[in-house]
Amino acid sequence: QVQLVESGGGLVQDGGSLRLSCAASGRTFSRYAMGWFRQAPGKEREFVAAINWSGGSTYYANAVKGRFTISRDNAKNTVYLQMNSLKPEDTAVYYCAATNAWFRTHTSQYDYWGQGTQVTVSS
Repeated sequence: QVQLVESGGGLVQDGGSLRLSCAASGRTFSRYAMGWFRQAPGKEREFVAAINWSGGSTYYANAVKGRFTISRDNAKNTVYLQMNSLKPEDTAVYYCAATNAWFRTHTSQYDYWGQGTQVTVSS
């Protein structure tokens, strides 16, 4: 069992930056690949980025590639999402999730979810 708590969301202007954090409970955090997803109003939840157990492999959705960076610190049981050059279309609730397999980009492939953190980018 893994419990996930996101933080770091907020309101930022177009072109700004935010860093999201996702703190995980439990001693098995390093066994899980982690992902970030987002859901805008009226839209389905979509994949943003994923990182494998060690942090040695990452994968990004085309919409965020080159602007977002996913990383993890297994000693702190935390995964991060650094978001730069934010755009209004990045506005969404951002969720972190854990999966026991690599490589996964669909919501149904993740076993544990956080409650989400709101990111709003103003134009």
